[in-house]
Amino acid sequence: MSISRIISGVLYFTFFLLLWSCSSTKFVRDGEYLLDKATIKSDIKDIPVDELREYLRQTPNTKVLMSFKMQLGIYNLSPKDTSSKWNRFWSRTYRNIGEPPVVFDPILTQISAQQLQLLYKNRGYVNAVADTSMIYKGKKVKVKYTIRVNKPYKIRNYSTISNHQVFDSIASDSSKSTIRKGMNFDTDMLNAERERIASRMRNLGYYNFIKDFIVYSADSALKSNEVNVKLDIKSNLKNNSAPINWLVFRQYYVGKVYFVLNKTGGASDTISKQELDTVSFRNYYLIDTKERFVELDALIHNSYIEPNSLYNDLAVERTYSALNTLAPIKYVNISFKETEIPDVMDSYIYIVPAKTINVSAEVEGTLTKGYLGGAMQLGYINKNQFKGAETLTVQGRLALEKQNVEWAQEISGQVRLMFPKFMFPIGSYDFKRDVHANTEFTTNISFQNRPNEFTTTNLTGGMNYSWTTASNKYRHQFELFNLSYVYFPQIADDFRVTYINPGIYNKYNYEDHFIMRMGYSGSYSTYNANRPLRNYSVTNYNLESAGNFLYLVNSILGTPKEADGFYKLFNVRYSEYFRAEFNKSYHQIFDKNNRFVYHAGVGAGVPFGNANIIPYERRFYSGGANSVRGWSESQLGPGVYQRIDGSSRDYNQVGDLKLDLNMEYRSKLFWLLEGALFVDAGNVWTIKDYSTEQPGGQFKLDSFYKQIGLSYGAGIRMDFSFFIFRFDMGVRLFDPAKISTKQWRSSPLWGEDFAFHVGIGYPF
Repeated sequence: MSISRIISGVLYFTFFLLLWSCSSTKFVRDGEYLLDKATIKSDIKDIPVDELREYLRQTPNTKVLMSFKMQLGIYNLSPKDTSSKWNRFWSRTYRNIGEPPVVFDPILTQISAQQLQLLYKNRGYVNAVADTSMIYKGKKVKVKYTIRVNKPYKIRNYSTISNHQVFDSIASDSSKSTIRKGMNFDTDMLNAERERIASRMRNLGYYNFIKDFIVYSADSALKSNEVNVKLDIKSNLKNNSAPINWLVFRQYYVGKVYFVLNKTGGASDTISKQELDTVSFRNYYLIDTKERFVELDALIHNSYIEPNSLYNDLAVERTYSALNTLAPIKYVNISFKETEIPDVMDSYIYIVPAKTINVSAEVEGTLTKGYLGGAMQLGYINKNQFKGAETLTVQGRLALEKQNVEWAQEISGQVRLMFPKFMFPIGSYDFKRDVHANTEFTTNISFQNRPNEFTTTNLTGGMNYSWTTASNKYRHQFELFNLSYVYFPQIADDFRVTYINPGIYNKYNYEDHFIMRMGYSGSYSTYNANRPLRNYSVTNYNLESAGNFLYLVNSILGTPKEADGFYKLFNVRYSEYFRAEFNKSYHQIFDKNNRFVYHAGVGAGVPFGNANIIPYERRFYSGGANSVRGWSESQLGPGVYQRIDGSSRDYNQVGDLKLDLNMEYRSKLFWLLEGALFVDAGNVWTIKDYSTEQPGGQFKLDSFYKQIGLSYGAGIRMDFSFFIFRFDMGVRLFDPAKISTKQWRSSPLWGEDFAFHVGIGYPF
């Protein structure tokens, strides 16, 4: 397929969309106008346009490619005459999939202008004015909001004058306060300061204190656009003898914490008192049936509410989050009740159980380089295996692929057991509980048989901890250890003679090896669920090290090396390396239906000590559904390395260094469908010069940038809310493995320069 055909296809598609746009006023009645465009212009850039758009009460129809109102076009395909059954069917279909025209409403436009003006006034531009102007053309109208902000008011002096010692110490803490002299008289910041003070008060046990008790007074009599601001509490709270003052400034402690089983989730439950049983530990109580739905210990480890401590709002929020993430719990509700003891409240945590057993079966088909195959996977999940909210996951997979006249086989099984608490052989109970981490044990076995090539068995097992921070933005996982043993019981003589002995394939990939590694991975997101249309970024990082502990033990004990110059464990050489990976994506959001996503990923792995190469399964690859999509998985690089033959898989196309750069435009089309256009760049390289196995693959500072593969493409996604089904087509633009005259693929070949990918979820 030539590039000209692709361009022609895009032009035809554009022409089709333009035809739709021509009939955009089909269902706009006489005397009404289609809101065609709404723009905002301000004489300052302090507030981003995407934030300003949130205050518009009426916005135009959704656009695709920032230009075409496809959803409106689909809606307008519905027939006006619905007298026939067939026309009614198509009318319902197109209208359900599409989007009705947004008819201009002057009242909503006026309200939008008032909201924009109020926004600027709240930000200190007290004399701001928001005007509107309309341009009518046919049955369409364009609305323009023009904002003149004028000179802002600024804070000259700021003081607190309350007579309550605790309140004053919090309010006057300049290191934590959001208010500064010289800043704009921003009421949003003033409200944020009220929130901060109220939150701090409630975290110190003042259960009845709310931000509405905090007031400001502002004096602008200086007539110089400067304001003196004073923070205080309401006057009726200043009388120490008043009942309201005694209630608001009353400091509460938590007495006992009750976990109560609530099967129905309603105000009253169907469980009779005869069925209930109570167990306790350190002022924690579990009121459950005698059969015990969940053990008290698991609930204690996931509760931040402490008996005999001051009431704390943050502890309540974190308890909600922790308990709601426990697999056997559907949701919880937390309340507090005063006791007969003064200033003491008991906490009641009502637990609604969830379904605990889940069985699944999946069947998939594959077609790789003409080889037809399929796989079946069975899964079993018990979300409360030992009545302590432990999650047991068991999976088995069988995959077959017809290669000429023989079948390649892969059989694997995995068992995972997650405990919702920190488990370690040493340390006190209180220390382990304060960590608030999950502990997971994993084991996996896989067997692979490739006819006329090799058979291999891989055994792995490990233990890791995972936890999140209070804000739930940071997520961490620490892998205490992971043991992996790769065994090649059989390698075909022809395969060894043809590929391994001559060095076409790296011989270390086909040797028995042992990996003992530990590592840390984390992620951070700036996404705000309360402001979903704000730009945000997601960061992921990973560090791991293997073999260092074993090498240290061998060195201390003075263990002699084997004849090949390496240490061995159980007569198998173990790997030693360091590996790091970093990925960051940035979401630039234009509106709820259009965004650009930028992604950058780098990775590096260095073998040393007891190894001269990183194990195959821990090396990096390029290409595939989440990398440079003009190539299939592991078919780009390293460097300018060229595939030796036309076989379906070249096990040398992996490296020690990786670079991925991606840019993707995503747009909601209609119904469940989303469209995407993307550009990808990247490759992998080796650190050492494996001149026999991977010629041209070594990273060199003066030439690596000439070896970066480029591709572009388009994709269709189906958003089912709980998962995204993705189909992407990538086309090679620059292929570094080709000779210089053929590297730029201006006329891409169908069987060579196109790659198709099916995936679940977004690529980054």
